Amino acid sequence: MTDITTVLLVGAPLYLAAVVIYTVRLVKGPSIPDMVLAVDCIAYDLAVFLLIIALYYRTSLLVAPSIMLALWAYLLDVFISKHLVSKEVGE
Repeated sequence: MTDITTVLLVGAPLYLAAVVIYTVRLVKGPSIPDMVLAVDCIAYDLAVFLLIIALYYRTSLLVAPSIMLALWAYLLDVFISKHLVSKEVGE
């Protein structure tokens, strides 16, 4: 087996377990920042997993969606934090 195959065989169950834990935190989160953090963690883990799959298949087609997903999660952080601080998202 190659190194990337080993990473996928070991990493896939770990990513799946992490997504399940983050989903529980998203549903049962005690506060809105906890829920936002759970969504961020799911998005960033999915972006990294897409990059690992792109390395496995040796294709660059999954790199752009991975970057866009990470940027979307960052933008979500900015908008939610601005809303929590000033109760508005506008200027």
